[in-house]
Amino acid sequence: MFVLPGDIIDPSFVPSHPKKALRLGPGLQHAPPNDIIPTLAGRLVTDHQKNAIRIETATGRYVPRVAELVIGTVQRSAAESFFVTLSDYTAPALLPHLSFESATKKTRPQLAPGSLVYARVTMANKHMDAELECVHPSTGKSEGLGPLTGGMVYDISLGFARRLMMPKGGIVVLDEMESVGLQFETATGRNGKFWVNSENTKTVIAVGRAITESDTQSLGAEGQRKLVRKILKEMS
Repeated sequence: MFVLPGDIIDPSFVPSHPKKALRLGPGLQHAPPNDIIPTLAGRLVTDHQKNAIRIETATGRYVPRVAELVIGTVQRSAAESFFVTLSDYTAPALLPHLSFESATKKTRPQLAPGSLVYARVTMANKHMDAELECVHPSTGKSEGLGPLTGGMVYDISLGFARRLMMPKGGIVVLDEMESVGLQFETATGRNGKFWVNSENTKTVIAVGRAITESDTQSLGAEGQRKLVRKILKEMS
């Protein structure tokens, strides 16, 4: 459901839990006695398991949330952690040196400033720097997380990033390009970052262009297919 600042949210959209207190996320405020009012325009998102509710905007500044996957840029390395930038004008997140698969003090990755990492948010608190990990906490395996080498990273809107990460987000660009035999690998960060890599530089540029133009032009599925056909024709 899309809401505007000042709207009164119907109580039926507010999750409830017998033991957990309701958690208001970004874009919402409590108006005594019982009203919840948006302060931002965006999509109302509820999490019944966590008994939480928040406003999700397509644009704006990224706010880290626990368990979200992000693409960050290493800013610098300290004694025990990397400082990683997730978005402009926000404090860097901390990525411990040992939060990589099989990492020890001797084998931890040596990441230079500017290196890209695909990571999961493990702690997000407005009073503290966010923390990241590049390993699954229960298996100790990277499971696709870690340094991203080669390729290119593109900025996309937060709303488009969310749709890319959803099984049924209405984004058909990548499937269309794979269906004609293009080979590439991608990673999407919930913080509005999209990374693509391929042995063929033209493929990297084509995929990046298809994604960014689908985003900026707000293309539907058919519009995305037309765009892919246009890009592939220009490649040939």
